[in-house]
Amino acid sequence: MLKKFLPSLLLSALGASAAVAQAPKPAAPTKTYSAAGKQVQVYTTADNTQLRLAPTDKLSFQAQAQPLETQPTVFVDPTHTFQTLLGIGGALTDAAAETFAKMPKAQQQEFLQAYYSPTKGIGYTLGRTSIHSTDFSSGSYTYVADNDKALKTFSVKHDEQYRIPFIKQAIAAAGGKLTMYVSPWSPPAWMKDNKSMLKGGKLLPEFRQTWADYYVKFIKEYERQGIPVWGLTVQNEPMAVQKWESCVFTAEEERDFVKGYLGPTLKKGGLGDRKLIGWDHNRDLLFQRAATLFDDPEASKYYWGIGFHWYETWTGSAMQFDNLRRVHETYPNKNLVFTEGCVENFQFDGITDWKLGERYGHSMINDFNAGTVAWTDWNVLLDETGGPNHVGNFCYAPIIGDTRSGKLLYTNAYYYIGHFSKFIRPGARRVATTTTRDVLQSTAFVNTDGSVAVVVMNSTDKEQPFQLWMKGQAAQTTSKPHSIMTMVVK
Repeated sequence: MLKKFLPSLLLSALGASAAVAQAPKPAAPTKTYSAAGKQVQVYTTADNTQLRLAPTDKLSFQAQAQPLETQPTVFVDPTHTFQTLLGIGGALTDAAAETFAKMPKAQQQEFLQAYYSPTKGIGYTLGRTSIHSTDFSSGSYTYVADNDKALKTFSVKHDEQYRIPFIKQAIAAAGGKLTMYVSPWSPPAWMKDNKSMLKGGKLLPEFRQTWADYYVKFIKEYERQGIPVWGLTVQNEPMAVQKWESCVFTAEEERDFVKGYLGPTLKKGGLGDRKLIGWDHNRDLLFQRAATLFDDPEASKYYWGIGFHWYETWTGSAMQFDNLRRVHETYPNKNLVFTEGCVENFQFDGITDWKLGERYGHSMINDFNAGTVAWTDWNVLLDETGGPNHVGNFCYAPIIGDTRSGKLLYTNAYYYIGHFSKFIRPGARRVATTTTRDVLQSTAFVNTDGSVAVVVMNSTDKEQPFQLWMKGQAAQTTSKPHSIMTMVVK
């Protein structure tokens, strides 16, 4: 990572007053591409229909040299490629694990297949879990006795009842591999200045090394139990004072904790290859956090990327995708990861609300188009209350497990996410995509097998005819009102 900073260091040493900015190089075509003779299989999910990830049409291409302004068009150019997809998935929380355990065996198997089978389900490949409790636990807990600075009492026995078996079943259902990363919501109360895991507070300086050691112990113990850990975030929502587990780290505090404690401790513990992700909070303050973490070479060398959530909308703002672009432009060697999002304020009669899925589709399309390499939903499963949640912070999950009836209830968010995760597989590269009508939102990826998956969403009340145009070849189709479609070209 030091190479990034050598030019500025050399200029400074020479007494240069300013460095000449270099324009980014345009993406060069990687190869030729022709859609001539290829077929397009269309899959559709649409409101006021029975269509849910349903194969609906097969399209053929015809030569078309120059589209007109009067022809609504989605342009896809597979010769220009961008970031590589790590994976898409959701969080395997205590709440999800406890709800899963309450479901009948048949529904447990249905759930595992629905999420993790790439053929019969939507093919999740990514997972997140917590380092001890979150609000989506039945109560607060840690893995050590109070004031055990040496962590001699460290044990994940609590997780052995529900969470660890649940995660292991998910891994098995995914074919033996899930890219798993872990996040803490708060250090133990005795390590903090407010003596509580809840309501913010800060990590006391005298416990920074103990807390860094805690991450290492957790990762090693989960791996001993058969759950490989690919990476970790430093702190969930580090600028939020919440009524649930939370802990405040300013950008400078996170930077200094990582470069002085967590980074070296991971390396010393043989975990230096685990991917460390900063921030793990909303898009609004993302750039300021990135600048503080990544402009310091001694901190930056430990970071693989930066994570973000979608809750900046609590201020009345729209989702701030431009902030992702600024980070990606400024720090192209750092990876953008969507680490959490859910629709809040659960109401049981709201699980059929079509806006649930459209929030996901809007976020995923624009996050990917801004350079995001991985996308993680929040709880993969919740019960009929939108919990369990020990502070009453109930929210929606794509699948609701009704513990009263024993049935799984699928919101449209499950299908909307599936339009990405089922057809855009790990290793896929995003390709250049634009539309000529703002009512059509689109992104596209080329998979490792050469197939191109094009996602198009229409969140309006009107159908929108359009053509898919690829390097002089066009295929005609129509986007239904309040629909999402994936077109697989091969």
